[in-house]
Amino acid sequence: MAVKMELSFKPPVFQSVEEERQHLKERLAAAFRLFSKFGFDEGVAGHITARDPEWKDHFWVNPFGVHFSLVKASDLILCNHEGAVVEGKLPVNRAAFAIHSQVHAARPDVVAAAHAHSVYGKSWSSLGRLLDPITQDACAFYDDHSLFDDYTGVVLDVEEGRRIGVALGDKKACILRNHGLLTVGKSVDEAAWWFITMERSCQAQLLAEASGKPVLIDPANAETTRSQVGTTEAGWFQFQPLWNRIVKEQPDLLD
Repeated sequence: MAVKMELSFKPPVFQSVEEERQHLKERLAAAFRLFSKFGFDEGVAGHITARDPEWKDHFWVNPFGVHFSLVKASDLILCNHEGAVVEGKLPVNRAAFAIHSQVHAARPDVVAAAHAHSVYGKSWSSLGRLLDPITQDACAFYDDHSLFDDYTGVVLDVEEGRRIGVALGDKKACILRNHGLLTVGKSVDEAAWWFITMERSCQAQLLAEASGKPVLIDPANAETTRSQVGTTEAGWFQFQPLWNRIVKEQPDLLD
């Protein structure tokens, strides 16, 4: 299957809701493949969701028990905010419903949300701290991420998901203490990219602090840098080379 490489500098405009839905599902499948490639999978844990462009109280999500590396666009499950599967043959991870239904409800501006038990994200989360602005990339999250400073076990109750939504607030990301990372965006591309770069920022700070005391970027420059690398547009664009890479390598994800 020949796949033509795309180079776009702004998100596409769709002629129909069906076209937009298919685009969204393809990007979602690509995000799962990339998460697997980067080692963010941990058994059946982790989920990325995307709000349906027509039914705003429904979201698309990976089927429970299917490895990230095998997810195709046609495998995705459509779930409503009551937890019922509207389209698809496999069940939904209960934790995915409990967390993501509440995040989507709390943030109508958000199209996609990503959560996984990635190694450096969950390691950093155990410290119960926000990331510091120690690198240019980490500045994307300067004053734009929060901490859910609690842990009560696997999130199976929507009330726990609601509290996570409150902790997230209007930020692009939330560190779930003793659990991992949660990122959101106005596109699947953006939410997935924030997760990827936040995981790497956790890794960078863990490495830096293991070696010594990192020098922090001063607040004014950290804020300026966030305005350069931490915007919705920047998040969407950073994902595009990864999209081209994974579709070229694994074109079956589009099926």
